[in-house]
Amino acid sequence: MNVLEEEQTAFEIGVVVPKRDLKEEDKDSDCVEVLVDEFRNLGLVVERVHGVVDEFIKLAAPLETLGRAAAELHIKKRTPIGMDLEFEWEEVDAFERQPDGSLFSWCERFRCYRHIIYGIINKSQSSVTLRLDSKEFKWEVGEYLLQKLESERIVKEVFPLHDEIKRKKLLQTWALHWWDFTNQPIDEIYSYFGTKIAIYFAFLGMYTRWLLFPAAFGLILHMFDFGSLQLLVLPIFFISIILWAIMFSQFWKRKNNALLARWKIRYPIRADLGYRQGMEWNSSQSIEIAKKWGTDKTKEREMFQRIEWFGRLMRFRNDAIIIFSIICLQLPFELAYAHIYEVIGSDIMKIGLTTIYLFAIQFFTQIGGKISVKLIKYENNENTEKKADSLVYKVFGLYFMQSYIGVFYHALLHRNFSTLRKVLIQRLLVSQVLENLLENTLPYLKYSYKKYRVRSKKKREKGSSTGKIQFASRVEKEYLKPSYSASIGMELEDGLFDDFLEVALQFGMIMMFACAFPLAFAFATLNNITEIRADALKLLAMLRRPTPRFSTTIGAWLNIFQ
Repeated sequence: MNVLEEEQTAFEIGVVVPKRDLKEEDKDSDCVEVLVDEFRNLGLVVERVHGVVDEFIKLAAPLETLGRAAAELHIKKRTPIGMDLEFEWEEVDAFERQPDGSLFSWCERFRCYRHIIYGIINKSQSSVTLRLDSKEFKWEVGEYLLQKLESERIVKEVFPLHDEIKRKKLLQTWALHWWDFTNQPIDEIYSYFGTKIAIYFAFLGMYTRWLLFPAAFGLILHMFDFGSLQLLVLPIFFISIILWAIMFSQFWKRKNNALLARWKIRYPIRADLGYRQGMEWNSSQSIEIAKKWGTDKTKEREMFQRIEWFGRLMRFRNDAIIIFSIICLQLPFELAYAHIYEVIGSDIMKIGLTTIYLFAIQFFTQIGGKISVKLIKYENNENTEKKADSLVYKVFGLYFMQSYIGVFYHALLHRNFSTLRKVLIQRLLVSQVLENLLENTLPYLKYSYKKYRVRSKKKREKGSSTGKIQFASRVEKEYLKPSYSASIGMELEDGLFDDFLEVALQFGMIMMFACAFPLAFAFATLNNITEIRADALKLLAMLRRPTPRFSTTIGAWLNIFQ
């Protein structure tokens, strides 16, 4: 085997533990010291940073350490002959590298890190006594150390760290590089954030580029008076928009497959960061059935069919609950808003009413999303990806109603195109401005509030203090930043749910009402160009580095767009 030059290791994982004053004689039994020693014994590079209130353990893994963990996880990687084989460290030269030259992608490295740090187990013949200050507990034989410390609330959190060199490079070449408009370094985004986020930005960039054609056509229709030819030009515009949407959908599928081929990813893949909840459920069900029915294949098949149909009935029941709630609870509220909007004469009062309405529906929809998450727990989905798709369909139904019912009310009941155009302008402008404002200000406000709480706690511990408490370490600043989470919770979805939802609702608005307001495509194009850079800046500067989630497509969102 040719000897590989070891890649430069960067600290990619942070572990948060309480800050304490440790005496020399207590080091052998101190649980944090034991944890750090175990990390080093596994080949990890450890750096300890003392913050204002907490202590932070930064972890990096040499290439060999990651390679041996990947071999234990049986991770499959692409070979030069096009086959995906289980990785073996001794045959490392036989596997292809990522577009940036690294051996493992960020998703694969994160899986390896979790396998290493959560795999620390007590292999001795007796339990080990661990202490933290005055607290004492036992680390039993066969028990995992990190999970034990998390249950004892000693390890507060384990989270990914930003790589400063790569982060600053992406800030310069992506987030702050406005002159490229829709061009983005997709391979670098994939290497840094993982597959799911890279696919989102690839989709958003392609969608924005394709919007340039209908935006230019809509501007021409708005600026020039075609006179008697207007009845001919408008149908041409409508038909071209439908063809544009169909072609965009098909070309995106080709683009998606090309990206997966470039990133050496099999298609489709049913993996989920190594957890495979769906596969675990199926295997446990198989064991239970085998215990109950023995080796009778007929009864076993009947039992499997019964479980499958029960899962379908549960999905049908949950969908019925969501639809019934939309019709009985949300529809009257939306119609009441639309009617009041039509009755009010003042434009200022209409804008104020729309603003209040947009804030109110955000609250109502979050409640509906949390209810949907609870309902999905009772469905028999194959894996977490299927659960996430089911959640997307349910929550999008709520957002579809609150986004479009008022516009349909004006279009179908009153048939007043001037009022309909005003509603569309307010939705496209007020809604997009409010959402972008909230997206970029809320993380900063949360970060500032957490810093204020930490300073207040430190001052209470030290008594009256006149000096200002400074946060010197970057890892502590990252820990205080909010995570990239969805508004409906992060159990099944991350912050991409809200970003995709915003794009999908915009797409529906401009497609369904293009005939009333052709200029909507121009508004959408300008918003998306801003959205690309704003989302990039949010991920790189205002939030923690997101936990990588594996996904080879945009999932249920493609069906929603179609």
